[in-house]
Amino acid sequence: MLNRIFPKHFNNTYSGHRLAIWLFALVVLMELSMGTNSIINTRTVAMSADGIPLDRYGAGGADAVIALFAIAGLFRVLLALQGVLVLIRYRAMIPFMYLLLLILHLGSKALLLLNPVAKSGVSTAQLGSAFVFAIIGMLLIGFVLSTLNKANSPG
Repeated sequence: MLNRIFPKHFNNTYSGHRLAIWLFALVVLMELSMGTNSIINTRTVAMSADGIPLDRYGAGGADAVIALFAIAGLFRVLLALQGVLVLIRYRAMIPFMYLLLLILHLGSKALLLLNPVAKSGVSTAQLGSAFVFAIIGMLLIGFVLSTLNKANSPG
């Protein structure tokens, strides 16, 4: 299994379950849209999708939160673009990318548990959390499927 996650050569030879490629493409598209939205509509995303009450912060505090959200959006876009490259040219990296995205999402959730942020109670914030948990579920399923042998996959 470790040879699947960390292959000796990054090439376009993929030996996992085919469904994992489609799930990965969907996750990459979702990450790309979330990152782009965080860069373009930073204030709206922070207040609605994440429920951060920027109107209760001072001007400097709100500006700092907005800047950090935009930077996080840039990181998401760059990681998603790396995922596009993996889909096009380096499919042997798909299990590794699943692992990397899982660490990113689970680590983010863990850090938010350790450093909680007061939420505004906006109902769209719950929808944003549900969206992220759906991505985590897709990542877990895709990771397992990407490490399976083709012989074990149906069809």
